[in-house]
Amino acid sequence: MFAVIFGRKGCPFCVRAKDVADSLVESRDDFKYRYIDIQEQGITKADLEKTVGKPVNTVPQIFLDEKHIGGFTEFEAHAKANLGLYQ
Repeated sequence: MFAVIFGRKGCPFCVRAKDVADSLVESRDDFKYRYIDIQEQGITKADLEKTVGKPVNTVPQIFLDEKHIGGFTEFEAHAKANLGLYQ
């Protein structure tokens, strides 16, 4: 499984999403992720909305195996329910 996390510096939910992803990397052999800082990469809100396929108001925006999961809350819930996070 491969996750892509779109975030930005100074975003506490982005930090928490990376923490969840790091935990999954440590606990699972089949999980990897890439963090993309939208400010460093010059990705605009409009660019992100095209990628997500709907309006985006917050970061992080997270994809698992190219499927949009949502933000931190959805990612953490998915990881707990399906990926063995915190068990």
